[in-house]
Formats: sequence, C-alpha cells, structure tokens
Amino acid sequence: MKDITKYQGIIPAFYACYDANGNVSTENTKALTRHLIEKGVKGVYVGGSSGECIYQHPDERKAILEAVMEEAKGKLTVIAHVACNNTADSVALAAHAESCGVDAIAAIPPIYFHLPEHAIAAYWNAMSAAAPNTEFVIYNIPQLAGTALTMSLLAEMLKNPNVVAVKNSSMPVQDIQMFKDAGLAARGKDGFAVFNGPDEQLVSGLAMGADGGIGGTYAVMPEVYNKIFALTAANRLAEARDLQNDADRIIYKMCEAKGNLYAVMKEILRRMYGLELGGVRAPLANLVPEDTAIIEAAQGMIEAAIAKANA
Repeated sequence: MKDITKYQGIIPAFYACYDANGNVSTENTKALTRHLIEKGVKGVYVGGSSGECIYQHPDERKAILEAVMEEAKGKLTVIAHVACNNTADSVALAAHAESCGVDAIAAIPPIYFHLPEHAIAAYWNAMSAAAPNTEFVIYNIPQLAGTALTMSLLAEMLKNPNVVAVKNSSMPVQDIQMFKDAGLAARGKDGFAVFNGPDEQLVSGLAMGADGGIGGTYAVMPEVYNKIFALTAANRLAEARDLQNDADRIIYKMCEAKGNLYAVMKEILRRMYGLELGGVRAPLANLVPEDTAIIEAAQGMIEAAIAKANA
C-alpha cells in the first residue's frame, strides 16, 4: 500500500524564477523554495503551468528542479511535472527527476493533437517506466490540454502500480469523487490521492474528498490556503468558506491586470518579501504601468486575508 500522507495538504505550484535578463535563475529559485518552507506548506509542484514549462528548454527545467531539491529535499513533498510535447524529452525529464529524488512525477496529456486514449496511456507509461521507483500523478486540466481524463483512461492507467494520484483541475467538483472512487477501488483504502486543482473551489474539492490542493495562487498567500485546509479538516466549513471567498476575490482582482497573473503574483512577492523572481517569459504578457494600482489593491487584500487567517 502506498503512503499518501505526504500528499495531504497545501502544495503550491512553483513559479518560474528568472534573472533581470529573463534567464532561469537558480539562486532566485532557491530563495522561493526557502520562503515556502518557512510558510509551512506541505510541498511544491515544480515545472507545471505556473512554472511556465511549455516556454522552457528541458535543460532549464532540469536546472530549476535541481535548485528546488537542494533546498527542499527532506523538508517538502516535491512533485515534478515532466511532460513535454514529445515523448523523448518527457522521458528524459522523468529519469532526471527520479535521479534528483523527487516524491513523484506528474504529466498532462500531450497537447495540440487529439490523441486516442491508448496513445496517451503509452505516453504516460513511458515516463513512468523511465522513473520506475517514483510515484506518478496524472494531471487532468482539459480546459488547457484539450483532452480530459476519462474513467476508461484512468482505469487503464491504474494498471500501472506507480500511479497514485490525480491532480484534478477540471471545473466539475464531482470529478474528484469519481476519480477517488476508482483509485481506491484499485488500490485499497488510503492508497490513492486526488488533488483539487482550481484554487477558487478548494473548499468544495476538499468537501468532495480531495486529499489536498495544488494551486497556482497558493505561493502568493500560503497562509490563507493552509488555514482553509485546516478549517475544512476541522469541519468548520462556514469559516473555511469565508476565507475561500476572500481568496477568490483576490484572484479576480489580480486577473484584472493586463500583465499575466504570474507576473502579478511575482511582483506582489517582491513587494511583500523582497523576493526577486523576475517577470514572465514571452509570449506571456509582462506588467504594464497601469497594472500598478491593481497590484497595490491586490496586495492589500492579500495582507488582510493573511491577517484573518492568522487571527
């Protein structure tokens, strides 16, 4: 039986960290890792959407993961997203992640071409075979990947004993319950995890049986999400919902900017903690001067929500 307790909690999706010239910065990556350790999160999800992975060379992704592991190994659960849009690079990243000692690897399905389920399963299983001693997390994000995790595809993947979890970023909360039921039926009690993906519905996902959450806005306000998780676990749902609503309003405010959401959050972290994480990589949009007022408002909302969470 797999030990899934390491997946139970708040796991921020790690941001890409660049220097002033837009190059990957391992020092800034280490600084963000240390910051999240200090904030008491359960783990980090490295190299996913929040990490701008599709705009990075595999060698850059390896350097980022190595920098995270230098700080996080033994202190955080580390899940490395290793999918590229071809099998060969994905397999290489999977093998590298295992050599770094991560807790799990994860992957979206291949994007652009709509592949049949047997081809998606072969793609995922090739990564898993390249990291045979590492657990595997399926990443379901159909609104971006263009392919949804079906129950038949999940059943096929559950034949692979390394498959221990689904990171579910589809919007229907019922998907969490269906994936959880299928995983537990295949693995036995407590042998399968499901992560809530959409940050805006963490309380709902946890209420439907999610073991934890992986989210792109967690790193800018981890105290808020840690408290939502704790309140939900304690069945204090009215308080959890109140804090969830605060987090959602912050997300809506940050999304008003012309700059990409990740550029906004990196700037807020710079202002609040002095973390230099750079901008975002083109074609993602960087901040423009008129975003300043939105950033200031969002920062104030975050500080108020953190104060409420810590009260």
